[in-house]
Amino acid sequence: MSTGNLGSVIVAVDGSQQSMDALTWALQNLKLRSTEPPGFFIILHVQSPPTIAVGLNPGAIPFGGPSDLEVPAFTAAIEAHQKRITDAVIKHALEICSQLKANVKTQVVIGDPKEKICEVADNLPADLLVMGSHAFGPIKRMFLGSVSNYCTNHAQCPVIVVKGKETPS
Repeated sequence: MSTGNLGSVIVAVDGSQQSMDALTWALQNLKLRSTEPPGFFIILHVQSPPTIAVGLNPGAIPFGGPSDLEVPAFTAAIEAHQKRITDAVIKHALEICSQLKANVKTQVVIGDPKEKICEVADNLPADLLVMGSHAFGPIKRMFLGSVSNYCTNHAQCPVIVVKGKETPS
């Protein structure tokens, strides 16, 4: 595929092999605009919100302690862990980019992946959104949802879903 007129291409990565395969595919197959301003790839990672600590609150302290106690150390530990995961995902994506000698920008946002990917694509605005697919069947997709399916139906730009490589059974 030789496009040559793309100004901004977002590649959503989540650390899975499927998203890294989609990144590799985009870098190898999409040609960006070379005129001023030149086109660019954006590696987008959506980090889960750290508010999950509220759901894991240890609860009331026995013998009359406060029942709505929030544990700052617990929240800080979850946030630090999520940052380490995000850093590892971005580092892996940038290694792929350096192997393919691609100049990219990175962006990390916090929230629900399907909504945030569409929001970033709309606000940029992006000429194209590239995503990997976990290839869930209809039953798994019904229970787990599909970020790529949501984005295909809600993003204001064209979306390419790169199907993962078949693995022999």
